[in-house]
This record gives sequence, structure tokens and C-alpha cells, in this order.
Amino acid sequence: MTRTPASLARLRYSLLATAVAGVALAAGIAPAAAQTLQEALAQTYANNPTLATARAQLRVVDENVPQALAGWRPTVSLSGSAGYTDGSIRSRTTLANGRRIGVTTDQDRPVGSVAATVTQPLYRGGRTVAATRRAENQVLAQRARLLAAEQQVLQDTVSAYVNVIRFQEEVRLNVNNVQVLQRQLDATNERFRVGEITRTDVAQAESRLAGSRAARADSEGQLQIARSTFQRVVGLAPTRMTAPQPLRPAVRSGQDAMQVAALNNPAVVAALFDEAAGRDFIDVQLSALLPQASLQAQAFRNDNQQSAGTRITGESLTATLTVPLYQGGAEYAAVRQARQDANRLRQVVDDQRRTASQQASQAWETLVSARATVDSVRSQIRAAEIALDGVQREAVVGSRTTLDVLNAEQELLNARVSLVRALANVVTASHSVAQAVGRLTARDLALPVALYDQEAYYRAVRDRWAGLGDYAAP
Repeated sequence: MTRTPASLARLRYSLLATAVAGVALAAGIAPAAAQTLQEALAQTYANNPTLATARAQLRVVDENVPQALAGWRPTVSLSGSAGYTDGSIRSRTTLANGRRIGVTTDQDRPVGSVAATVTQPLYRGGRTVAATRRAENQVLAQRARLLAAEQQVLQDTVSAYVNVIRFQEEVRLNVNNVQVLQRQLDATNERFRVGEITRTDVAQAESRLAGSRAARADSEGQLQIARSTFQRVVGLAPTRMTAPQPLRPAVRSGQDAMQVAALNNPAVVAALFDEAAGRDFIDVQLSALLPQASLQAQAFRNDNQQSAGTRITGESLTATLTVPLYQGGAEYAAVRQARQDANRLRQVVDDQRRTASQQASQAWETLVSARATVDSVRSQIRAAEIALDGVQREAVVGSRTTLDVLNAEQELLNARVSLVRALANVVTASHSVAQAVGRLTARDLALPVALYDQEAYYRAVRDRWAGLGDYAAP
């Protein structure tokens, strides 16, 4: 088969590219790949320290349950003492002849004792049951807070990702605008030299160029800030990024968003379980006013306690019932305090519902307005492009001034920048709607990452009677 010079050139280029890629891989240099929003979210989910802190806090709260369940379990203690007694006993005795004399007996001896005691609570006024219910509700509330932290971290990632793309595009537009205005200034200077325009036109072009350079510098600074924010949230520097698509809303209207958020928002769920825990705490405090019963078994040995050469051993089984009558009034105050705190937590639930509904409505309206803005700005860009072309043509024949051309170019630039910002707002607002209704989680987004098991540590420690190890999953 005969190859043309063009095909031979393409073949040489293909072989050269393959060789370069092979050298790069051998040197450990990974080819630059596009960094998608899904990959950034997965990286954040797996490595973000804020999210790791929230998971650790959940494990801390998980330990409240075995602490409460310990109220059902016996306590076992071993006590002992050892010492030396140096003393004497003086007594009077009667001799055979009837004479009474004093007798002193030395009591120098080692003494010691050892006892093993097992105490089994039988009834604690309902404290163990109430404390266990409270601990369970605290765990469920903390799981909801973990979901809220997860959603916030993922939303921060979306905002950081979108901002990097937005400012990259703004930098590109501003750089292009500087180039256009530089060519405009060059053309204006040339026309000034031949006397077609005045010095005023040149000054106007110079002023607009200086302003565009300032805008470029500002957008470059904003881009660096966005990149540093991205690296803080995600843990990696942004590379080649692809423009993300907005999420499909999980609701159909703003009213639906408000209703779902009032039920499913993690802050609302956490507040509901906090209120339940507050009601349980009333019973915990009330238990101090109720009878307490326990059973105690003991085995003991006492050496030389009364006199040298004696040993007392034995076992005992004791049932104890304590009925509190009056303890100074502090327990009554604690019950009243817990009841008022439960009332406060009930109001927190209502406040969280209102807040979640307001956030959902705001996110929905922001999404709707951002979509409308995108459509309007696209129409504006099309009109501005036609207007700029017309103004440039009219300026050539002298019916338009340099300022008219500069204004038309600026209007087109502003419209393009507005489109970039509106598109970014659409993506961010769509994720905000999902966050408001409690659907911005790794599971809902189907992120390519192993999901954190909220119940793993709870199951590992709930019924554990002893152990000092770290039972958190690696």
C-alpha cells in the first residue's frame, strides 16, 4: 500500500507520541486527566478532615449507649489491707490468794484483710432504662448531624469546583478582552497618526485597556483564591476540570421542596431526636427520687484483727433497699430543669423546620432565577454580538466613534461574564436544593467511593463489657 507524505507524517507523529507517553509512564509521570466533579466529591468524601471529625464525634456519642447499659451490669471489686499493730492491753486479775494485780499483755502483731465484693443493681428508679433511651436518641441525632456535615462538605466541594471553572473562564474572557483592546488601541493610534481621529479617542482606548488589565488581574487573583479553597476542601490541587451539569431536582416545585425539607432535612431530624433525648432526661433525673434496690455478695478474710493468731473468714449476701425521703431539694430542681430543657428543645424543632423550609424555598427560587438568567443572557449575547459587529462597521465609515466601539465591546464582555456566572449559579443552586431536602449525600449522588458505615462502631461497642482497644473500622 502506497503512503502519501501526509499519512507518513501522521504515522511519525503517532509513533513519537506513543514513545513520549511510554517514557512518561516509565518515569512515573501520570498523564493529565480530566478531573470531574464526581471524582472531586469522592476525594472529599474519603479524605476531608471536617468530615472525619464529624465521624469521630459520632463514635464518641456511640459510647453513651454502653455507658448507659452498664447500669444493668454488676460491679466487682477486690479490696485488701495489710499492716502492723503495736500495743498492749492492761487488765486486772485475781490471784489464788485473793489478791488483785494488774497484768499487761503485749498485742504486737501483723494484721491483714482481703475481701471480694459483687454488687448487682436490681432497681435504680428507672434510671438505666431512661438513660439507655436517651443515649440511643443521642446517637440517632448525631447520625443526622453527620449527614448534615457530609452535605455541607459536599456542597463546599461543589462551590469550590464551580468557582475554579468560573474564574478560569473569567480569566480567559478578560485575557481575550485585553488582547482585543490592545489591538483596538494600536488601530486607534494609527488612525490618530493619520489624523482621522483626535487624542480623546486614543485616551479613551488607553483608559479602557487599563481597566481591562485591572479586571484581568482581579480575576486572576480570584482564581488563585478559588484554587486554594478547592485544595483545602478536596485535598488535591485542581487540574483539568470539566464543566459539571446541574443536578436534576428531587422535587418538582418550591412548595414540594419546603415540605420535604421540613421532614427530611438532617437538621430537623437531629432536632427531633434531641427533643426525644430531652424527654428521656426528665426520667433520668426523676429516678433520684425513687427507691433503689441492690444485691451484694461478699467473701472476706481477716487476719489478727482482734488478737494474734486469729483468722476470720466468711461470706455474706445482702439485699439493700433505699427509699429517699428528702435530700435537700436539689433533685426536684434537676427534674424541673430537665422539663424546661425539653420544652426548649421542642421549640428548636419548630425553628429548624422553619429554617429548613426557608432554605429550601430560597434554593429553589435561586435555581429558577438562575435558569431564567441563563436564557436571558444568551439572548443578550447574541444581540450584543450583532450590535458590536454593526458598530465596528459604522465606525469604519465614520458614523460611530471609538467610544461607541469600546462600549459595545464592554457590553458584550459583561454579557459573557454574566453567562459564566449564571451557569455557575445554576449548578450550585441545583446542589443547594438537594442539600435543603437532605439528598446531597454520597449515597444519593452515587459517588464511586466506599460509604462510611455509621453503625459499625455502634455495633462493635454496644454490648461490650470490657476492652480498651480502638474498635473503629480502618
